[in-house]
Amino acid sequence: MKKLLVLLTLTFPLMLFFYGCNEPTTPIDSTVLEKQQLEKNDGLLGVGGNIVIANRNSGSISVINTKTDEVSGTYQLPGANTPEPMYVVFVKKGHRVFVGDRANNQVVVFRSSDFSVETTIPVGQGVFHMWADPQGRRLWVNNDIDNTSSVINLHTLSVIATVPIPADLVSMGGKPHDVILSPDGKLAYVTVVGVSGPSDYVVQYSTKTFQEKRRAAVGKDAHLSLTERNKYLYVPCQNSDAVYILNRKNLNQVDVLSVPGAHGINITTNGKVLYTTNLPGGGTDGLFAIDTKHSSVIGTSNTPYAVPHNIALTPNSQKLYLTHSGGTSDKVTVYKISNHNPVPEFVKEITVELNPFGLAYAK
Repeated sequence: MKKLLVLLTLTFPLMLFFYGCNEPTTPIDSTVLEKQQLEKNDGLLGVGGNIVIANRNSGSISVINTKTDEVSGTYQLPGANTPEPMYVVFVKKGHRVFVGDRANNQVVVFRSSDFSVETTIPVGQGVFHMWADPQGRRLWVNNDIDNTSSVINLHTLSVIATVPIPADLVSMGGKPHDVILSPDGKLAYVTVVGVSGPSDYVVQYSTKTFQEKRRAAVGKDAHLSLTERNKYLYVPCQNSDAVYILNRKNLNQVDVLSVPGAHGINITTNGKVLYTTNLPGGGTDGLFAIDTKHSSVIGTSNTPYAVPHNIALTPNSQKLYLTHSGGTSDKVTVYKISNHNPVPEFVKEITVELNPFGLAYAK
C-alpha cells in the first residue's frame, strides 16, 4: 500500500506537468504557426534558388536570386549567329539549366552551380517551347520551322528521336508550339497552332514509341500546364479568351473557363491554384488566379507593364515571377502569393536585358 501511495505521489505531478504542456493558458497565434510552417517549407523546398530569364533580344540569360530579388549574374549564350534564347528548363538530376537557342538551332546546357556552359546540343530549326519529364530522362524541344519535336536523352545529352507533327495538321498550316510531359513521363502533349479553321489542337504522344495516341480540338493559340495533384491538362488559349480543361488520359473536354487573353501559365506545388496571364490586356487584369478544385477565377491583379507573358513560381509557392516581353522591354515583375491570399500582390520590378521571354526556377 505504501508503494502504491508513493507511486501516485510521484505520478500525479508529472500528469499535471504534461497536461499543462498540452493545454497552454493562452492560444497560439495562427500567424506564428504559419510563419513557422513557411520557414520549414523554405528549408525543405529550397526557396533560396534562382529564377533564370531568357533574354530573347540580348542573346543572354539573367539569373535572379530569389532571396534578394536582385540580378546576380548575366551570361551570354554561345553561337555562330547572334543567339536568340527562348525558353528555360531546369533539370535537378545533373544540376543543369537548358536554354533553347532559336537562331542557332541548338539547346545550350549551363551548369546550375556557376552557369558555365557545359555543352550545346544541335536540334531542329525553329526552336520554341521545351519541357523535361520529372524523372530527368528526356527533354522535348519543339521546332516550328521543321514542324518536329527533338527528343534529347538527358544522360547522354544527345538527340535520340525527331518526332514529326501530324501531316494533316501541317497541311492546314499547323505548327508545333508548346509542349509538356505527364508526371510519369510516359506521355507528351504538344500544341499545334495556326491550324486553319476555328480550332488549334493538343496532340498526345507516347514517349516510348513517339507515335500519336490521340488529339483534341481546343481554342486558338494554345499553351499547356498540368499538376500531378489531379488528372487534368490545362490549355490557355489566348485568341479564344479561354482556358480549356481536358482529361489528361483521354483528352476529353471537362470544362472551358472564360479568361481574356489567356497565355502564360503555371500551377502551385500543391496544385490548388493556377495562374495565367492576360497577354494582350496591356497590364489591366494581367494576372488571373484560378481555383483548380472548383474551376473558378479567384481574382485578378493588374501588372505595372504591358505584355505579361510567362510565369515562374518558387517551389514553396510564396513568390511569382513574370516576364514582360517585347523588343525593347527589360522588366521582370515579382509578386507575393500565399495559401491564404493566392491573388498576386505586386512587390517589385527587376531590370534584366532585352525581351525577357521564358523563365524557370533553378536550385
